[in-house]
Amino acid sequence: MNMGVTLKSFYEVDCYRDGILIWSDAFYNLVTTAGKNALLDMTFFSGVVTPLWYVGVVANAGFTQYTATDTMSSHTGWTESTTYSNATRPAYTVVAASAGSMSNDASRALFNINGTTTIRGAFLVNNSTKGGSTGTLYGEGDFANARNVVSGDILSIKITLTD
Repeated sequence: MNMGVTLKSFYEVDCYRDGILIWSDAFYNLVTTAGKNALLDMTFFSGVVTPLWYVGVVANAGFTQYTATDTMSSHTGWTESTTYSNATRPAYTVVAASAGSMSNDASRALFNINGTTTIRGAFLVNNSTKGGSTGTLYGEGDFANARNVVSGDILSIKITLTD
């Protein structure tokens, strides 16, 4: 009997315009090799925890693919969208794990869109630098379809980490 642990994240994204929900999407993401290594190292090797994680969004322009080997310094199949007015990537703020999962449902990551663009997906990283290329890329994933946003829209992203 195989009782192994699998890692996955479930993203739920809502887009509001003038306070009205205009679209929703949800998807499971790819947990990168770097993300798995970070969790294993922090839990079983060093015991040093990186407590701060941040949410980013993926641009549709030039997208080709996600791969398990993607890192923040090398993800040639996609680019980060920075078409939002937040000074940094929104924090991923969670409460303690319960029943084998945790989420940021009480404090969703909010992006204040300040231009017209198309968003492809989202990712989780332990660096707040908007458009930055350092930190550990935990995971990344796609909407069912690329989504258009315009200035004034607010993206609300909930991520549930589970097995």
